Parts: sequence; structure tokens; C-alpha cells
Amino acid sequence: MKIAIDLNGVIRDTLGKAEQVYKKFFIDDYVSEEGEEEFEYSLNLPITSTTLSNHFSFPNQESFYDFFYVDFPMEIFGHAPSLSANTFNILDDVYKKLREEHEVYIISEEMEKSKPATLFFLAKYGCAIENIKFYSKITQESLWDMFDMILTANPELIKNAKNNTQIIKFNKLYNSDISHEVSIDTLEEFLPTIQKQLEDANV
Repeated sequence: MKIAIDLNGVIRDTLGKAEQVYKKFFIDDYVSEEGEEEFEYSLNLPITSTTLSNHFSFPNQESFYDFFYVDFPMEIFGHAPSLSANTFNILDDVYKKLREEHEVYIISEEMEKSKPATLFFLAKYGCAIENIKFYSKITQESLWDMFDMILTANPELIKNAKNNTQIIKFNKLYNSDISHEVSIDTLEEFLPTIQKQLEDANV
């Protein structure tokens, strides 16, 4: 089988880091430029959806995009922490136990400069998984042809799976409104869950 583990929200605390960066540069240390129109920057927390423009306020969509993908992608995507202190130890264990019989991939929804920043993040933590695939809202349809199983917190992937791709939902506040048959709360639960899925498939 081809098994994919989504990065954001499962391995990397991307949104938590984005909150920190936004607060530092647009609230705590913000100095408006001369002639700039007055705008009240604010965070709408907690993050309960993946429509991030509802949670990170900017005067326009271009400013929102620039924050994530032009001005601060390394700070947000490269220097974000892993979800827990032992995330990559668990990930490496999962990889070693599955790689003999299955292809294991890291997948991640990225744009523009967040791609090299994400590669930096994976290198920084010594990720041993060599298969990495970036996708976007435009290209996510390709995932259903490519993978048999995906672990993800992404609501779009959870809701729109096709071609018999099995989804294991990683529970987050922003996907809590989506009911799903198979879900986990921590990466430690992934290996026993996937082993049960494989056993059931062979019955």
C-alpha cells in the first residue's frame, strides 16, 4: 500500500507558530509605516476552521497571503515546532515498521516559499522518510489516485476522499464538526490503528 501522513496539524504545529509570529509582528511590536491606512490587527482565537482569513485579520487578501507565503514563510513553516517532543521518534518508528511492505510518504499542503521552508523543517528534525509530496487545493485530487491510505487533519481531505482511499482522521478543533469512522488524537495511535485497518482488509 501507499500510505501518506499529512504534515500540518499531525506532525507540525503550523497554526500555533503562525499565531506567535502574527502576535509578535502585528500586535506586540507593530509600528505602522508613514502614510499607511489605520487598521486594527487582531487574532480571532481559537482557530476553529481552516478559513484562516477569519482568524488572522489583514486589510486585504494580498496582505494575508504575503504574511504566510512571502514575508514570514520560514518563520511559520520552517521554524514551527513539531506537535510534541517525541513526534519524530514516533514517526521514524512508524516508517521503520511499515517500509518493508508499504510505501510511506509525507504529504503537505504548501504554496510558494512555504515549500523550501517545509523542507528545512523536515531536515531540521531529521525526518527519515524520503518520499515527500506537496499538494494544493488545485492538485489535491491527485492524492486519491496516488494513495491507499492517508492520515490527515485537513477537513477538505477528510470530507472529499475518493477512489476507496482510506482516511484516518487526526482530531483537531478545526475538524471537530466532521464525523469520521476512524480517528485518532495522537501520533502514537497511528501504528496500532493502521495495523488493525490492514488486518481487517485481509479478513
